[in-house]
Amino acid sequence: MDILEEIITHKKKEVKENKALYPVRLLEQSLYFGSHTVSMKKYILREDKSGIIAEIKKKSPSKGIINAHISIERTSIGYMQAGASALSVLTDHQYFGGKNEDLTTTRKFNFCPILRKDFVIDEYQVVEAKSIGADAILLIAAALQPDEIRSLAEMAKSLGLETLLEVHNQEELDRSVNQYIDLVGVNNRNLKTFKVNIQTSLDLATSIPEEFVKVSESGISEPETILKLKKAGFNGFLIGERFMKTGRPGRSCARFIETLSQLENRAYA
Repeated sequence: MDILEEIITHKKKEVKENKALYPVRLLEQSLYFGSHTVSMKKYILREDKSGIIAEIKKKSPSKGIINAHISIERTSIGYMQAGASALSVLTDHQYFGGKNEDLTTTRKFNFCPILRKDFVIDEYQVVEAKSIGADAILLIAAALQPDEIRSLAEMAKSLGLETLLEVHNQEELDRSVNQYIDLVGVNNRNLKTFKVNIQTSLDLATSIPEEFVKVSESGISEPETILKLKKAGFNGFLIGERFMKTGRPGRSCARFIETLSQLENRAYA
């Protein structure tokens, strides 16, 4: 069993427990359930923003503890002030050290779009995402069948949420895209070996239909890499570990975006 299979097996048990503890009718009473969402797609395409989706990730199966005692409030505000286009919050506890309250806290202090980063396998989790203040959900092609991706993305759309579809290769891309998807993310990390290669994004860039916003995920540690990805047609860049492994993720993000801006100004001067 690889790590994704292990996570999904655990997630099924977790969802079953949560359904009993917090039924849908309770989630629908949340303060955020009836509120308007913010378009991550539009924010990423804004010219006054960096295109960076700055992530709050405390740990991961491949890296272990990254930053266990981070202030969600300070980090999320720091990311937004730095010029991030959107925020990504890990809500999986078992493998990534997150929780739903991390996203709710982020929502409380920020008006930019927030992606709920989790392993969504059930319609219950889509309702849950809306109830905790998310604007978008992640669907991982490697964990779902095409009909599941379609129905989950359609439900998300009905609730005003956008969907970021994550793929790792051409086969996943070909079988998974549908009209309810808003953004397509290419994960540069091989889920079986955990090796990261930006070339994965570059190879798939032209295969992603133009109606989707293109996002490159994982392994982006230098501003120069973003210039290369932008030339290939990517608009969004999900970065977590690069910022989270520092003492002040928000400040690290600000320096990164400042350097990126300088590089772009030089490139187009």
